[in-house]
Amino acid sequence: MSTSLSSFIATRCTTDDRHPVAFYQLIHSIAQTCRAIAAAVDRSALAGTTGSAGVANVQGEEQKKLDIVTNTLMLEGTANNDVLAAVASEEMARISRTGQARKAGQYLLLFDPLDGSSNVDVNAPVGTIFSILRCADSTYPVSESDFLQPGTAQVCAGYAIYGAATMLVLTLGDGVDGFTLDRDSGEFVLTHPRMTIPASTREFAINTANTRFWEAPVNRYIDECLAGANGPRKQDFNMRWVAAMVADVHRILLRGGVFLYPQDTREASRFGKLRLLYEANPMSFLVEQAGGMSSTGHERVMDIQPHALHQRIAVMLGSRDEVERLTAYHQQAAQPVPDLVNALRHLWTEY
Repeated sequence: MSTSLSSFIATRCTTDDRHPVAFYQLIHSIAQTCRAIAAAVDRSALAGTTGSAGVANVQGEEQKKLDIVTNTLMLEGTANNDVLAAVASEEMARISRTGQARKAGQYLLLFDPLDGSSNVDVNAPVGTIFSILRCADSTYPVSESDFLQPGTAQVCAGYAIYGAATMLVLTLGDGVDGFTLDRDSGEFVLTHPRMTIPASTREFAINTANTRFWEAPVNRYIDECLAGANGPRKQDFNMRWVAAMVADVHRILLRGGVFLYPQDTREASRFGKLRLLYEANPMSFLVEQAGGMSSTGHERVMDIQPHALHQRIAVMLGSRDEVERLTAYHQQAAQPVPDLVNALRHLWTEY
């Protein structure tokens, strides 16, 4: 017998006393909003919502029409939940307070309403990413600083992917479960319980158009992968790149692999491209809960203390063996080169 998301949530309500019932109602609201977004994506060409909106978001990036539509859907779909104190979106410069009375155990919602939105124009996969944090009981009113919590503070994270099928992938901190939307009933049905990422892989995802801007450790890693069986890794690798983080991470959760969006010389002052709070933290939470690993190359992503709502970082996540290798390459590159004078002085002393 299949398990619906509604049944899954109802079971959690009766077995998990870490959260009030309204917390699970919030998850249900997010799921229903993702269903509405899936419908909006499906009808975008017919509704005239493909293409550019002619404006830029807070990041200075061109907004697509569907970025605005889906952001509105997320705000409206979650606005009436009793435990939701405020939301933050990749598409908004400031947080949005819900107007709910402050209570102990209230929550904060962060989201990227339509990851990879440019893919809509070519009918490629896109998705929605979300993260839920607790809000400090003593804080009123909610401010931007309340959202600046490390990824380890997340109590829930997930994404919806809108592709050949619509799926919702979710973690509550004790594993990862995937639900597929049954369009006939309108229910999300558990189809991928306890998703796990193989420790080793022969597949990587990266935008090789940026090769000339990468740091040496990343170039070393990719060069070894591309050398295949004739190189130091002694095995052939496949490269995949969908240009939507949701789609690339979804593939990794299903069959393993490693996803890289490293820092490069064009973004030295920003320390990366992806947003820590809306993309890197929730995806890292999911990947780690599935047995994988996530790093900037220098430190665990979820240990980073955020300093800004729209902070960006480098991300390397997926199969543990490959992320550990990438981290080792970065550590080796960071070691100082021995000073030649000191080396010669040592040799002279020995002589």
